[in-house]
Amino acid sequence: MEIYSIGFTQKTAAQFFGLLKNAGVTRLMDVRLNNVSQLAGFAKRDDLAFFLREIVGADYVHETLLAPTREMLDAYKKQRGSWDDYERLFLDLMAERHIEQVLNPHTFETPTVLLCSEPTADQCHRRLVIDYLGRHWPGITPVHL
Repeated sequence: MEIYSIGFTQKTAAQFFGLLKNAGVTRLMDVRLNNVSQLAGFAKRDDLAFFLREIVGADYVHETLLAPTREMLDAYKKQRGSWDDYERLFLDLMAERHIEQVLNPHTFETPTVLLCSEPTADQCHRRLVIDYLGRHWPGITPVHL
């Protein structure tokens, strides 16, 4: 089963929605803590839900269970913490939240993409979510758009 991931920064709206449409995505799961920031442009919650429906034919879901805490995010971004520390803390948080038990693998049988702001998945929590679920659910294949 494939789980897609995408970041919206450094992409035009045409690139972003084109990638989703070409991948056959039918659900976008927003894993950002803050999905209404003015800096998000076309990826603000209400606008994004509209564009997904109209352009891609996809549903929008905001899943804060898969988002870091504000403290964690601030320590990494604002206080310039290390990626290794952030990764360890976020993996611990997912384990504490038991996301592999709270979420259902069947949720991802429909082509679903995890959304965050980072342009690539290398140092983004959306990759950590997919990797974590892959260790608990057999047959997960990450596809980073």
